[in-house]
Amino acid sequence: MSSHPTATEAPSARKAMTLHRLREMRAQGEKITMLTCYDASFARLLDSCELDCLLVGDSLGMVLQGQSSTVPVTLDEMAYHTRCVARGNRHAWLLSDLPFGSYQESLDQCLRSSVALMQAGAQMIKLEGGGWTTEAVHFLTQRGIPVCAHLGLTPQSVHALGGYRVQGRDADGAATLRQHARELSDAGATMLVLELVPTALAAEITEANPQLITVGIGAGNVTAAQVLVLHDMLGITAGKLPRFVRNFMHGASIEQAVRLFVSEVKSGRFPDNAVHGF
Repeated sequence: MSSHPTATEAPSARKAMTLHRLREMRAQGEKITMLTCYDASFARLLDSCELDCLLVGDSLGMVLQGQSSTVPVTLDEMAYHTRCVARGNRHAWLLSDLPFGSYQESLDQCLRSSVALMQAGAQMIKLEGGGWTTEAVHFLTQRGIPVCAHLGLTPQSVHALGGYRVQGRDADGAATLRQHARELSDAGATMLVLELVPTALAAEITEANPQLITVGIGAGNVTAAQVLVLHDMLGITAGKLPRFVRNFMHGASIEQAVRLFVSEVKSGRFPDNAVHGF
């Protein structure tokens, strides 16, 4: 069954998001919105709801493929979904995840994988972890590739971390996260996802690194931006949702749910630290 072509959309007065504009929003205290996206249809819808950023996440392995983790996702799969999202997107800033095994081997491998995603339509790549990744971040940014880092619960390392648990609760863990955030910022990272991190620690990292656009998921409402997995916030993920997720679909259409997410993040009403934070 084929789909009928849609009529040509009227030109939008909205300008395409840029890294410069995202930095301005961070400096001015304007909350930045982000959701994961994996196909052209949802990209068009999310873009029409004026999402600031779309993330082609390796979470697609779990929410689309039914995998138990993000580890099995391949670079070819990430490039395919990035191309799909890029076709549907017009204005949002587009990030794409480097999947497990596509950047750990060497700097040359990291560059090749990043180039593949950029050529597929990504405007920024995201990689997980601190410490050893600092060199990779510097290597990429020196070659004109914007980088979003990712600390806290890093799903590609879930087995090493002992499961999906809050990171940085003890003094040593918190100190390591602070150090890694500073090193990643110094290496040239522009964005930093903080996942499953205590709210107070996320606030410290955000305040101590004003040049970093911190992106919270399970890190309270103190970060510069908020991200959720699309299928989680629409309530269509099987099983129990994480504490930091809010189902925006209650009594709403998908478009209304996304617009509510944007409104609630911009206003600071979501996440609620008492309900969604740690």
